[in-house]
Amino acid sequence: MREPFTQHSGIFAPLLVDNVDTDQIIPSREIKSVGRTGLKDGLFAGWRYLAGSDRQPDPDFVLNRADYKDATILISGENFGCGSSREHAVWALSEYGIRAVIASSFGDIFYNNCVRNGILPVRLPMDHIQAMANLPAGTSLMLDLPDQTVTYARTVDDFEIGPYAKRLLVEGLDPIGLTLKDQDRINSFQAADRDQRPWIYP
Repeated sequence: MREPFTQHSGIFAPLLVDNVDTDQIIPSREIKSVGRTGLKDGLFAGWRYLAGSDRQPDPDFVLNRADYKDATILISGENFGCGSSREHAVWALSEYGIRAVIASSFGDIFYNNCVRNGILPVRLPMDHIQAMANLPAGTSLMLDLPDQTVTYARTVDDFEIGPYAKRLLVEGLDPIGLTLKDQDRINSFQAADRDQRPWIYP
């Protein structure tokens, strides 16, 4: 179980770049293990830190700016999360504190990895995202997953999400957790099947 996603209000950080790939989200050199932790310092490492420095923050990068230091929502352009299928990109975002990503489109594998790891991916038209980006720095958005709405500056946008993805997020489950909700039914089936076909069980 992870934290269920129902409503979330938070500051958004605009990263209006198209085709942000998973190697830009977390470069391969930042992946030291297969675990889900210890990745947040590598998030956007190629952009967050000055070239040739030892982790000296680049003051021009959006997440290093004081107005966005507490951002929990990222807004971006087209095809966010394209590239390799590395799940570390979502783990790094989650460990950093990002609860949702709003973009005009996503890499398919990245989108599904978000859902399976508790991050809400929201598709909105680019002109709506640009309108958000034009709001004052430090502005908050309200995301309501049950109602499938994004609220900002007296504007309410609807977004689409499939029922399976929505259920995983609202209930704080991954696919294995969803399957385990039927553990009693699974056990009953196995017990009955064992009685009927004992020869197939070791």
